[in-house]
Amino acid sequence: MIAGATRKRWPPDTREAGIVCPKCGCAHLYVRNTRYSMGRIVRYRECRHCGRHMTTYEVLPSMLTDRLS
Repeated sequence: MIAGATRKRWPPDTREAGIVCPKCGCAHLYVRNTRYSMGRIVRYRECRHCGRHMTTYEVLPSMLTDRLS
C-alpha cells in the first residue's frame, strides 16, 4: 500500500454506527444496568454529557431462530 493512502470501502457507509443520545447527539453513553428479561437483553443507558436516561432492548440472532421454529 502507498504511504498516506487510505483504503476505501464499498459500498460507502454514510450513516453513523451505534447509538446516539436523542437530546444532545452525543455517542458517549454509559451502561448503568443490564438485565435479561422476557427473552431479551435490556440495557439502561445514560448520556455522559446531558445525563438523559434511555433504555435499549437487544435480541440475539439465536433467540430469533428459536422463536421461528
